[in-house]
Amino acid sequence: MRSVITTCRNALSVLKHEGPRFFWKRVELNIKSRFAGKKLILPVKLEDALAVDWTEPGPQLSDPVVVRDRKSHIAWVMSPPSATSGGHQNLFRFIDYAERAGHTCSVYIYNSLGVIVKESDLKQLLRESPAYPDVRARVHNLDERGVADDVDAIFATGWETAYPVFRDRSRARRFYFVQDFEPAFYPSGSEAILAENTYHFGFHGITAGGWLSKKLHDEYGMPTDHFDFSVDRTHYSLTNRARRKEIFFYARPVTPRRAFELGVIALGEFARQRPDYTINMAGWDVSDWDIPFEYKNLSGLSISELNPIYNRCAAGLVLSLSNMSLLPLELIASGVAPVVNDAPNNRLVSDNPFIEYVQPAPGAIAKRLVEVVSRQDAVERSIAMADSLEHTSWDDSGRQFVEAFERAMRG
Repeated sequence: MRSVITTCRNALSVLKHEGPRFFWKRVELNIKSRFAGKKLILPVKLEDALAVDWTEPGPQLSDPVVVRDRKSHIAWVMSPPSATSGGHQNLFRFIDYAERAGHTCSVYIYNSLGVIVKESDLKQLLRESPAYPDVRARVHNLDERGVADDVDAIFATGWETAYPVFRDRSRARRFYFVQDFEPAFYPSGSEAILAENTYHFGFHGITAGGWLSKKLHDEYGMPTDHFDFSVDRTHYSLTNRARRKEIFFYARPVTPRRAFELGVIALGEFARQRPDYTINMAGWDVSDWDIPFEYKNLSGLSISELNPIYNRCAAGLVLSLSNMSLLPLELIASGVAPVVNDAPNNRLVSDNPFIEYVQPAPGAIAKRLVEVVSRQDAVERSIAMADSLEHTSWDDSGRQFVEAFERAMRG
């Protein structure tokens, strides 16, 4: 009985915090494990995956729309958003910037299971979540008719949406809003291949950070631009100027690229050396994991809960094996020293001098955490790191995005 209750609780947690895209992925895996061979379920519709042969460029790419003397109508094709999906929150941030620049935006919902999203429900979700901006964009469910006739540009926003964007019969110019290297979300297999194939579709990529831009251009020949990472200082700021006795770990065991196990091993050694520090784990309910040290299980948190927690912490462990998380800059804004695994996917995104880059060995991570919390000038550094982002704003990133988009639309 307990396993049934746990399964139901985990399923509801995935639906709440990750949205339908990841919820249905869990459903798919469960079906495959129980009824192997009876039904194929993928995030992309099977007919879309079959119809797109990227080795033969589609006719829609040969003569795309050019816009030079007016604003554009942009269609954004996306999976159904959820209240706490960070990827969707960031996506709507840039829809808002496009609208502020005078462009008309429309949202088209795509999913492989045919779930219909009501415009009123989505608008209510956006209104009730402080992390979402208030956009004017109308909401549609994408079907075989494609986008409206007056659309000038179509953005794919996740790998599964790139397939219907490729297939759309309009002359709208194709773009790809890329926030991470999505083939890395999966083990070697069908989903990884289907995701990687989308980088061959010929779309113009506008990426989150420079690492993705360089990778997609160098390895796949994509035309790319990028916008820099930033932080919303209305949500994250320094409020504690005293010495801190806690640390933070972005703990997501359901997301392999966040290296949960690596972090737990490192934190076990940190806890042995510094038992006087409280370890906070947030991002997922980890109560079902056997973790060999004392910690606070904060589970999923709303954006309004984060800053008070950050301001209790001297250091934050944020591991990322694909594109860098937004958390390091958010931590810095709150005076927390982020400890991040050293790799191009992180260094090419931010050069902030207060990020503590460390090799991804558990012992090295533990040692760096101990060094960070033991600094005599920890309070002064906390203040300095928050000040380092004083002039940083998502508005700058929004201008980068709009300039790249408009330049591409001019052909």
